[in-house]
Amino acid sequence: MPVTVKFCGAAGMVTGSCYLVTHPGGRFLVDCGMFQGSKTLRELNYGAFPFDPTSLDFVILTHAHIDHSGLLPKLYLAGFKGPIYASEATGALLAYVLPDSGHIQESEVNRLNRRNARRGRPSVSAIYTQWDAEAALGHLVPLPFDRWCELGRGLSVRLWNAGHILGAASLEFEITPMANVRSPLRLLFSGDLGPGHKAFEHDPRAPEGLDYLIMESTYGDRARAESEPERRQALLAEEVRAAWAAGGNLLIPAFAIERTQELLYDLTSLFDCGAIPRTNLFLDSPLAIKATGVFQTYLEAPSGGQQKRNPFAGPNIHYVTSVAESKALNRISSGAIIIAGSGMCDAGRIRDHLLHNLWRPEATVLLVGYQAPGTLGSLLLQGVPAVRIRGEEVRVRARIRALDTYSGHASRSDLVRWAKDRFPVRSAIFLTHAEEAARIAMQRALINAGCTRSAVCLPGFDETIELVPNGRPRVLPPEPGSTPRLDRQTLKPTDWHNAYARLLLDFSQTLRKLPGDNEREELINRLQSELVDIPARRHPRRRAG
Repeated sequence: MPVTVKFCGAAGMVTGSCYLVTHPGGRFLVDCGMFQGSKTLRELNYGAFPFDPTSLDFVILTHAHIDHSGLLPKLYLAGFKGPIYASEATGALLAYVLPDSGHIQESEVNRLNRRNARRGRPSVSAIYTQWDAEAALGHLVPLPFDRWCELGRGLSVRLWNAGHILGAASLEFEITPMANVRSPLRLLFSGDLGPGHKAFEHDPRAPEGLDYLIMESTYGDRARAESEPERRQALLAEEVRAAWAAGGNLLIPAFAIERTQELLYDLTSLFDCGAIPRTNLFLDSPLAIKATGVFQTYLEAPSGGQQKRNPFAGPNIHYVTSVAESKALNRISSGAIIIAGSGMCDAGRIRDHLLHNLWRPEATVLLVGYQAPGTLGSLLLQGVPAVRIRGEEVRVRARIRALDTYSGHASRSDLVRWAKDRFPVRSAIFLTHAEEAARIAMQRALINAGCTRSAVCLPGFDETIELVPNGRPRVLPPEPGSTPRLDRQTLKPTDWHNAYARLLLDFSQTLRKLPGDNEREELINRLQSELVDIPARRHPRRRAG
């Protein structure tokens, strides 16, 4: 029986990481992530898995981010009964990440169902609940770094530090493919790779001399200057001082794991040395607060500085846990730093703070992480004049700023350097976890680094590839009767939901600009006439005779 990999996510997109590996001894998943970004992608979370969950032996995770772990509870609801393997620190973070995800889904669904009831629409159900997530945690089994572990007949794995977030691992597999092949197949999943010089992580490590490499390429089209701690803190200090001078609040949407802790560490350092005013800093994210406790348990001394007794605390730092405390922050109109999730502004408490601050010209929003196309954070980064948040139109008058020095992902030069250290890769490199333009740019960079074009592959979404020993991989045809979950036409950075929101905003602004009510009524009538004519144009009557 051959070894195959089915790319069930993170192929042509930066979300939904999930790889189905089939080998002579069984089958397993690497990651089981939630889809984020456009509504078209998020709707994949509600559909069936493109495999039989009951046929899986286990799941092994690269790290705890929700786009790599977020569908684990759903997998158990669908009949999976095996263990979840992960590093010890990843398991500690998942103890908070998955229940928080379930809680957010329940809250969002409750809010949506109230709106649906008012509109006469049917109610919807959450993908899974907080209880479902807590039940899945009982299946976690920790694995050590830097040591081979047998996971079944003809299958071993070794974890390497990926330098991305606490506990993040690259996964090296040795698989005995067939009885007539003497040496095992050596396969490496990079997971998400860190850029180096991170506050709490060592630079990524991994083996060389592989048969196949499945590699992330999130920033494959992006060069980025080296970001040592001193430079990173200096740039952050400039942004804080500018926000202070503007006279409003500084909002920082941040991922709860690693990004928030890096920001807290740098901000407390800048407060202590007097580089920025000691203003009130509010961490408004229950998940980030819990994750910070995990970091305090596992942390080594940060690179580029001496370890503090508690690098996440100070007299002006306030941890906000309750909803009432969070809402009370809306009464503060200036002088506060508010860090809240989510990092792409698509969920969580940051949306409430944006509702109360985006329209203020004195306010500042500082984006410090990757903003997937179609997300609210991406729209703000593009400079749109208005956005819709929970059905409400909000003008964007705040200062929108961005820092890429806190990225958790390696840049193109980092990725090429890391890949070259893995050479020789005897058969092929598969580029994943990136938008198509980034994958193509990364493919070109690896070819320039010495790879042949045929050895750098761009697997398609839900595509199955046979890993041929000592040869080139082979794309397998779709299984009979299978229906594509997405086609290339719908696999775009934005979708019709984004276009619909843009249309509503543009129409509203156009109406306001017209000189009088007669002109507004004329425009509305013209639009209504177009809507009435659409069915007739789509289904014209056949002429008689």
